[in-house]
Amino acid sequence: MTPPADDDPAAGHARALLRAATRYSGARCLALCLVSIAATGAGLLLPAALGRALDLLLAHAPATRWVLCCAGLVLLLGLLDAVQTVLTGTVDARTTAWLRRRLTRHVLGVGPRAADRFGSGDLVARLVGNAAEAGTTPAARAALVAALAGPVGGVVALGLIDWWLAAVFLAGAPVLALLLRAVSRDTSESASRYQRAQGRIAAALAEAVEGVRTVRAAGTEGRETARVLRPLPDLSRAGHRMWRVQGRAAARAVAVAPLLQLAVVAVAGVLLTRDRLSVGEVLAASRYAVLATGVGVLVGRLAGLARARAAARRLGEVGTEPATVYGTRGLPDGPGRLELRGVTARRGGRTVLDGVDLDVPGGTTLAVVGRSGAGKSLLAALAGRLADPDAGEVLLDGVPLRELPHDALRGAVGYAFARPALLGGTVGQAIGLGLPSPSPGLVREAARTALADDFVRRLPDGYDTPVADAPRSGGESQRLGLARAFAHGGRLLILDDALSSLDTVTERRITDALFGDGPGATRLLVAHRGATAACADAVAWLDGGRVRAVGRHEELWRLAEYRAVFGDGADPDSTDAEDRAVSGDDADPDSTDAEDRAVSGDDADPDSTDTDDGAVSGNDADPDSTDDDGGSRPVPDTRAGTSGESDVTGTKGRSGADAGDGALA
Repeated sequence: MTPPADDDPAAGHARALLRAATRYSGARCLALCLVSIAATGAGLLLPAALGRALDLLLAHAPATRWVLCCAGLVLLLGLLDAVQTVLTGTVDARTTAWLRRRLTRHVLGVGPRAADRFGSGDLVARLVGNAAEAGTTPAARAALVAALAGPVGGVVALGLIDWWLAAVFLAGAPVLALLLRAVSRDTSESASRYQRAQGRIAAALAEAVEGVRTVRAAGTEGRETARVLRPLPDLSRAGHRMWRVQGRAAARAVAVAPLLQLAVVAVAGVLLTRDRLSVGEVLAASRYAVLATGVGVLVGRLAGLARARAAARRLGEVGTEPATVYGTRGLPDGPGRLELRGVTARRGGRTVLDGVDLDVPGGTTLAVVGRSGAGKSLLAALAGRLADPDAGEVLLDGVPLRELPHDALRGAVGYAFARPALLGGTVGQAIGLGLPSPSPGLVREAARTALADDFVRRLPDGYDTPVADAPRSGGESQRLGLARAFAHGGRLLILDDALSSLDTVTERRITDALFGDGPGATRLLVAHRGATAACADAVAWLDGGRVRAVGRHEELWRLAEYRAVFGDGADPDSTDAEDRAVSGDDADPDSTDAEDRAVSGDDADPDSTDTDDGAVSGNDADPDSTDDDGGSRPVPDTRAGTSGESDVTGTKGRSGADAGDGALA
């Protein structure tokens, strides 16, 4: 996908792409070119054979051989035309398939940047519609050679009959050349506008389909339809311009070509009266004049080629977005230590992360919190190299992620997302996605950890149920995404808001299972709930794209600005109070766990709040001790300057932080 040096990178990529596509179907293109030229040759021989047969018949001489020759040429033309049609369709289909595979692979290699730049709907339009149109280029070029051979051969044949005939025709040839040049230029421009309008409609339609529930709920179907179809006038104007260009070209051809043909026939008639030509030669000359002025065929070929080149340029624009390049350095054994050193990332001309430094020791959990737009999800993407920083570097066990091979990196890092895409034929395959040979036992164990096993087994075919036939809520989809991350394993697990759709009871049980088994994989957790952040070994507080502070949740909670991130001013030692604030529940805090129990089907005494929590998490500790982290492990002393300070460190990104930030960071 590397273009030659060119002022227009997209055009350079398009040319390189079309050259590669032509090489892919090279043998068939060559066969198509030869068949087309053979058909043109047969078409050039036919007027001469007809003229000779006519002269013999007028002279009452035997003409059977020439009549049979004419019949054979007609049959050959029909056969060659059929072969040409089959080869054209085959070359078009093969080239289109190759372009789609090549561009799809490139788009997936680029990653989210491609969708951010072009939009998912426009990308689909390029990979489907534009690829099909660009795929006609090799066959159109081969056919164009034959289309050019017809006029050239006609002029040569006129010269062989009599040089005056060729001279008369060539006198008007410059007019035809200018006509064809104008057709190619104007068609290319209007085709580009037409395809851009198609892309805008496709992008708007994809957005509308994705948000169809919102549209229905808001009752804005008519307004959304108008928005999707807003580019239609541009599409119509571009389409009409394209037809006007071809219509004008055809009109000019109708005006110019008959004049040239008439001039050739007139000169042939004069030569006939002077006995320089026979009647059969005059007939042949008239046919060759028609072939030499075959502008209609050339106009159609050039217009099709111009549209194909415009489509190829839109594919070339996708190619200008560079794919991710991986290294060859091996990943050493290690606990999964994650480091971000001076990481800066920009999106849409805005600096989202600015000089972020973080050090997450192996086997620990870091929760990343911050207001909307602080850069949490982008940081999660950078941590596993779903995106690359504009400055700085990210390291895993001391190795920069850029230097790792693709398989080593993806094997070491697992992801779970807020809105997981469940890919694969069945539910079991969706959970085992990316694993070389996932065993049923591994898939079921991961589903049990994510509390997904019960509802999966209730599906018609259990884990063999097709994903499309598996009705599920947002929380159930999220649990399947978590199960996929748990099945993946690896030394680094990144949860990008992957618990947001879960109720507080389910979230508590999953966090206990995830964090309560002692040292394991390093975990980076984008959190929006205080209860989730409280489960982590440390919290990185992002503010304005920088690390405001790093420390334990209960220590950061002393800061009013940190509490404002969660919209909660409650005591951080009351986990259930945080849960209540998240759910908007102002009821008596003593009844919180009773409600949780009602959700989970627990009929135990509602007054034993922390006992319930311990039961959920498997903790048999003293029920009178309120459990910040679900009772899954003791909370170390994290006061600044003590030996119990958190191992997860970070650098403050602003000099004007609160006085307490220095102690916490």
